[in-house]
Amino acid sequence: MKQYKKRSISKRFFCLALATIIIATACTSTDTCSKKSTGQIFLYGEIHGVPMLMNRQLEIWHDYYHNRNMRHMFIEFAYFTAEFLNNWMRSYNDDILYELFNDWAGTLAHNPHVLEFFRTIKREFPETIFHGIDVGHGYYSEGRRFLQYLKNNDKQGTLGYLLTLEAIEQGENFYRTRDLEYRVAAMSENFIRAFDKLQGQSVMGIFGAAHTRFGLMGGHEGFPGMAERLRERYGDSLHVVDLSLLTLISEPIRVDIISINNVYYEASYFGTDLTTFSTVIGNIVSRSFWRLENAYDDFRNKPTNGGFLPFDNYPMMIELNQVFIVDAAITDGSILRLFYRSDGDYWQFRPITTGFSVD
Repeated sequence: MKQYKKRSISKRFFCLALATIIIATACTSTDTCSKKSTGQIFLYGEIHGVPMLMNRQLEIWHDYYHNRNMRHMFIEFAYFTAEFLNNWMRSYNDDILYELFNDWAGTLAHNPHVLEFFRTIKREFPETIFHGIDVGHGYYSEGRRFLQYLKNNDKQGTLGYLLTLEAIEQGENFYRTRDLEYRVAAMSENFIRAFDKLQGQSVMGIFGAAHTRFGLMGGHEGFPGMAERLRERYGDSLHVVDLSLLTLISEPIRVDIISINNVYYEASYFGTDLTTFSTVIGNIVSRSFWRLENAYDDFRNKPTNGGFLPFDNYPMMIELNQVFIVDAAITDGSILRLFYRSDGDYWQFRPITTGFSVD
């Protein structure tokens, strides 16, 4: 495997701060601040906001919670967001949850199914403890608000205060640089620190599927993903299941014949989804998906047009060297036909199909 540079995310700041509250530590750029936990890690990859997957996650957590006495859930949110959720779990109303939900506007978490997911956890699994290990998304809103909450409760200088400051710093750094390797390294170190602190307790983690896949993110010249970094530290104690595969259609609904430049191709149809996506020509209200069979060699040299579509937009599995047609229905009643091929390209560590033009 390609050698990679390990990054230390705010390590100097964090360990010096820990020293001020009399916690002994010895950090290096290749280790963490605590002894490696002997617990088990169960990671589940998802597509954010999909009800079917959230229902499956709740079924899995029901088993872990009631049959294995697990209480700790790691989530793809910042430290301060998870702490707000933990405060909400102990509250008598949903005020905190609704305030967070407003903060999530414009993201995949701003989804009524996400609200119901958390409400179900509070109702059926009330001893759940959330751990947020992502960089500080919402550092300017919920991050600052949680910092003020700590100040109002005379908790400056506590570990929670320092971790909030660090998460805010990580969020500011990421959104200033858009450095995805920085984010993944930060997530991994945050995860390791939080997990090792539990010393022997097992945890369930729910993250976007890209973070739970082994190997490199961003292609062959990319960098190790979170799962790969965790496997390096925990080995067989790490268990990963990609739930996003549950959303994929294995067989086409039907096979059509589509003519392109007077050449006829078998086109496997995989269905139509409803969506809301704005373009320069109007709003897309639905998309229909076909895979052109045995067509890659005919289109591999067609000029690209700057468009792309991530793999997780498709209702079926995508493999290298395939060609796809996506018919996008526009609000004015027109249909925009788009062509994509799987060349092995990536965007923001997500595998994508690349748009191309047909004469």
